[in-house]
Amino acid sequence: MSAKRKAFTLVELLVVIAIIGILIALLLPAVQAAREAARRAQCTNNFKQIGLALHMYHDTYKCLPVGWEAYDPATGEPHWFGEPGWGWAARILPFMEQGALFEQKVHFDLPITDPLNDEARVFEIATYRCPSDIGQKTFELDGGGLFVSLSATYSPVTIATGNYMGVFGTEDLHDSLVGDICYGNGTFMHHKWLRLADLTDGLSQTLVVGERSSKLAPSTWVGMVTGGAHAPARIVGSSIFPPNSEVDEEHWYHNFSSFHPGGANFLSADGSVHFISDTIETTLYQSLSTRSGGEVVGTY
Repeated sequence: MSAKRKAFTLVELLVVIAIIGILIALLLPAVQAAREAARRAQCTNNFKQIGLALHMYHDTYKCLPVGWEAYDPATGEPHWFGEPGWGWAARILPFMEQGALFEQKVHFDLPITDPLNDEARVFEIATYRCPSDIGQKTFELDGGGLFVSLSATYSPVTIATGNYMGVFGTEDLHDSLVGDICYGNGTFMHHKWLRLADLTDGLSQTLVVGERSSKLAPSTWVGMVTGGAHAPARIVGSSIFPPNSEVDEEHWYHNFSSFHPGGANFLSADGSVHFISDTIETTLYQSLSTRSGGEVVGTY
């Protein structure tokens, strides 16, 4: 009489392993898609909180925060690469449940690089980070700004990463200078405080905040660090090219981008959040990025 088998043969075991591998391969994309959907939903929620904070700020001060506030330390006159440099996202901290940070750690009268701002400068704020972004919590900002020659010697500085940039408009920051003031046709710029009434294209048809991934050009919520490379473009972005365009290295620091497949999230002035495809028609995209262009914009 033949003995009974007490285990699988090698061939049977290999077949079972192969079947399990196939099932995992089939399920993995679905699992990854579900996780990305959850991360994108959390990113959308971050935008909604920012939108609410901007409206609360406007209700309190009767204007939106300035893109960044900076002056020439020698003359006291506005200068786009001046000091102190704190940006719009830092100004709305009390309305983002960060009142303690705002009142105790941020010294708005001092440059961002001042030792008294060391703790605030590297403080990570979860609501200012897209959960799909796999970049580091902080990054080192090298020198390279126009203002380096007018200020003390610049040393690389560590600064908190942020993913949400104010919409400067449709022009390169370098091409938007009026004297030493950097004006844009969007909502957030240097030394200009806007009211919601100034967004005459309509609140629902004006994009005010968009995403910037840390993949190519890490940015920050803190502000414009005097003397830093591409410093103003670390807090505001331009809609020169559609989201996720990688035209050239210079525009990596100005464009909007994300780790979300196919596009990036944007906040409209009315508080609604929209996923803008990276295949959006450029003229439509730029029309949405201006505050008073008078363009006729349909659905998007």
